[in-house]
Amino acid sequence: MHDLGRVLILVGVAAVLLGVVLVFVPRIPGDILIRRGTFTFYFPLVTCIVVSAVLTLVLNLFFRR
Repeated sequence: MHDLGRVLILVGVAAVLLGVVLVFVPRIPGDILIRRGTFTFYFPLVTCIVVSAVLTLVLNLFFRR
């Protein structure tokens, strides 16, 4: 149960930090945004890379062998 508590605390802290980032930085520099008339294309390239790196670090901390 001790490990489950640590995971829940970490997930909660990560959710709060992600919420703060999303509130104060609605669009991360480096993401692709193309607007042509009524057509809008948004691809969060840098956001995907950052989220992938953070998840890799967190999962490596918990599932080390």
